[in-house]
Amino acid sequence: FAFAITRLPDAQRMMLDQFFNAVADALLILIQWVLALAPLGVFALALGVGAKAGLAAFGALLHYVLIVSSVGAVIWILSYVLTYVGAKRGPIAFFKASARAQAVAISTQSSLASLPAMVNGVKAMGVGERSADVVLPISVALFRATGPCMNLAVAIYVAHLMGIELSFGVLAIGVAVAAITTMGAVSLPGSISFITSIAPICIAMGIPIEPLVLLLAIETFPDIMRTVANVSADMSVTATIARSEGDMT
Repeated sequence: FAFAITRLPDAQRMMLDQFFNAVADALLILIQWVLALAPLGVFALALGVGAKAGLAAFGALLHYVLIVSSVGAVIWILSYVLTYVGAKRGPIAFFKASARAQAVAISTQSSLASLPAMVNGVKAMGVGERSADVVLPISVALFRATGPCMNLAVAIYVAHLMGIELSFGVLAIGVAVAAITTMGAVSLPGSISFITSIAPICIAMGIPIEPLVLLLAIETFPDIMRTVANVSADMSVTATIARSEGDMT
């Protein structure tokens, strides 16, 4: 549909452009409302967990945060490797170009909200407008590097917590479902899409989904690492593709 719009007369194309820009701005306002309300829900969940389990649950939850966040950290580091190999940009240059987008990612936990800063960042690395304006938005919409691995890590952690042994076949099913479901997830904070993204994986692997409600209370912390890694990976992939297509100076 977007490519078809480019074939329209100028007046109609400009009208649709203004319409979709207005829709995008309205959705960003909606995201701000959700982010304003989300801490209240997370606090309520955390309060319930603390009242029932006390400090005994703190160690287990901290262990969960460290394990799942470390998976995202690996993806984040690999984005620097890909940028160096595929886009021929060093770690320092990539860090400077992505720093503003990563700051937005930390504060919003939303790749969508980070997109304007990501566009400016890849252009600062020398990526042309064609790749920055087409490849990068598609990457944000469809390519979530941390989705399959971090979502699967959550499911495996729940299985470990419940004492469930996972066979190789069950793990293979989990990998397949995680890869599919991540393409349908929205680019919003994990506290919004946490259950809908991970529950299908757990169901396919025969893992109870009830513990997900408990983990949702602390999803903000792993989600920061998730979003930062996704933003870096999206920028890295865009720069790599731009260089391979000759759209990078």
